[in-house]
Formats: sequence, structure tokens, C-alpha cells
Amino acid sequence: MGHGSRRQIEQWIADGRVSVNGTPARLGQRVEPGDAIALDGKPLSGQRPGTSRVLVLNKPEGLVCTRRDPEGRRTVFDSLPRLRQGRWIAVGRLDIATTGLLVLTNDGALAHRMMHPSTGLDREYAVRAYGRLDDAWMQRLIDGVVIDGERYAFTDLRYYDGKGRNHWYHVALMDGRNRAVRKLFERAGLTVSRLKRVRFGPVVLPATLPRGRFAELGPADLKALYSLLKLAPELPRHPPRRKDQATMLIPYPELGNP
Repeated sequence: MGHGSRRQIEQWIADGRVSVNGTPARLGQRVEPGDAIALDGKPLSGQRPGTSRVLVLNKPEGLVCTRRDPEGRRTVFDSLPRLRQGRWIAVGRLDIATTGLLVLTNDGALAHRMMHPSTGLDREYAVRAYGRLDDAWMQRLIDGVVIDGERYAFTDLRYYDGKGRNHWYHVALMDGRNRAVRKLFERAGLTVSRLKRVRFGPVVLPATLPRGRFAELGPADLKALYSLLKLAPELPRHPPRRKDQATMLIPYPELGNP
């Protein structure tokens, strides 16, 4: 519903501030659309944030993905349009040095579905590294390696271009863990000097979108994205007319049941 971050709300539940149908909520509890949810005794209006909106931001280096930064650094939320209700939610994060595609939405259900590992959306990155991987290492990073007790792997790894020390790759993985791409290249003995996300599932970063700017998915893209994720968008009754709006989605395989 956009009232707080996942961590904040878990703490509110632990503190007894949230109730469902008049009974204190518990962590992990399932709710149905007809359930009455209250915060500090006040009913929350509406189970959805109103009109569904999805933004695609071309994140520049130097922005953080937290809502408020204790060090006072600029955040990805600073320049977003204001919402009448709810708030913008980042679908996954990019670290301060990583650039490119960041999807933001006002619909918590959509954000959760896109980020959850069981949904099966991959992420694609353009990577510049110092040095070049040989065929054996490329296959090994696809087969998977164990790093700090956890298994990491690319689902796709392709050499793109390069000369001298700098070489470009395009990689895809099903992993949203912090620094996963950098860790895989480091395991092969290479340092990543530039990292840019170019795709999240079916959502791609438009080549015409300047760094630091955002674009909003139109009604056709919203319907297609929600349909893929087996959700229903809340569309405006009279959507604004936009001339020749280019799609920001690519064809994507059918997903399993959520």
C-alpha cells in the first residue's frame, strides 16, 4: 500500500501497531482483499495505490537507492514526480557505482512479484572489465562457482568487444544479491570497471533515454507487464494520449504460476 518499507512494516508488526480484522497482525500472515487492515488503530484506505504507474530511470553513477541517506547523498527518489497517495518503490537496487535501468512503481504487489526469485525474471548487464576471460572461465561462471559459501552463476555470458585492458561483456543472471556480477568477475581474477543494467525481465532501458532521466510505461506496456506477471493493473479511465510512444518491453517467455 506504500505506507512504509518492508523493514519498517515488519517492525511495526512486531511492535503491535498493525491489525487485521481487529486482531494484531503477525509476521508472515496472509491477508485477503476483503480483510480490514489498520495501522495504529486507523483503517488503511484501499488495497491498491490507485492508478498503476511504472517508471524506467536511467540511473547515473553517484545516486543511492535508499529513500534517505544518512550521509546526505542524493537518492534516486529525489527527482521523481510526486504521488497523490502511496510512494515510489524501487524494484531491486543498484549500488552507488552501478548505472542504468532502475524500475520504480507505486504498486507494492508488482514490485514484490518482479523481485521475488520464484517469479523467474532475469537481469542483464553490460560489463567493462580489466582483462579478458578465457573460454574455460566463461563456462565455469555459467556452470556456477561458490563464493563465501553461496553459489553464484550467470545464465548467459557473452563477449562483446574490447581492446587493450578494457573488454566489454553482456551477462544475465537470475540473482538480485548485492554485488553478484562483480563477485563473479572477481572470482575469475578480473576487476569490473563499469557496470550498467540494461534489462530487468521484459523491461529494457531505452537507448534514447538520457542518463539521469526517467520515462513512464504507457497503458499498452502496463497491460503486457501485468499480464506476464499474472496481476491486474489499475488503469486510468481516460489515459492521456501520447503520440507514437515506443515500447519499453521485449517479448519474454511465459512465466510459471506465482
